[in-house]
Amino acid sequence: MGSLSIWHWLIVLVVVMLIFGTKKLGNVGSDLGKAVKGFKDGVKGEDEKSGAPAQVADKSTIDVEAREKNKA
Repeated sequence: MGSLSIWHWLIVLVVVMLIFGTKKLGNVGSDLGKAVKGFKDGVKGEDEKSGAPAQVADKSTIDVEAREKNKA
């Protein structure tokens, strides 16, 4: 039960390719790359917007501030 050799990893890779197929594995890799790029862009954008107010994506949304009513 020592460490796994290169042959063990090759067999695992072949079994995974037989189960999922190369097209599905390619799609998973592509989706993972897009997710990483989106995360990096989000982190980068967060640093650039640190002093600016948040922008509203939907133009039909009205931004209001809630105030407390004083009872006299």
